[in-house]
Amino acid sequence: MNSLRVDGGAGRLTFGDWAMECTIGRDGVCAAGDKREGDGRTPLGLWPIRGVLLRPGKVAATGIRLPWRWIRGNDGWSDDPADPAYNRPVRLPRAFSAESLIRSDDAYDVIIVLGHNDAPPVPGQGSAIFFHLSEGRPTAGCIAVDRADMLRLLPRLAPGDAVAVMS
Repeated sequence: MNSLRVDGGAGRLTFGDWAMECTIGRDGVCAAGDKREGDGRTPLGLWPIRGVLLRPGKVAATGIRLPWRWIRGNDGWSDDPADPAYNRPVRLPRAFSAESLIRSDDAYDVIIVLGHNDAPPVPGQGSAIFFHLSEGRPTAGCIAVDRADMLRLLPRLAPGDAVAVMS
């Protein structure tokens, strides 16, 4: 298992001897147990990589060793603590609040799904903590890097890898 290491204070992500700038939540980092839905903080901890979601027509799937699939137009992610499918992929439209995985920006052209609050999900302790493309601003709690870095990194990742978030 290899770990991508995120230094939240320095805004740096390292993988082996390779380092790049990254962005995290707009309100910094927090202990995983203190993470709350919508707080804008990135949870500290070691988060296994669950898989990759790719936006068709925006990125090639060449050389990816992680489990992956194309994002479909009705794909969403539940962010409603009252939803029985909280912090899970869902189909839209939905009676509960859910984030669309098709965004007007390019941030979700590549989504690496992280295993934060998913085994099992605890309602209200944070959802949709992803590793995705940077849009040049802090995230809502995710980790993001620029497109060129993500596309160079993606084929190097393998099943069993994880993301370690540190302060």
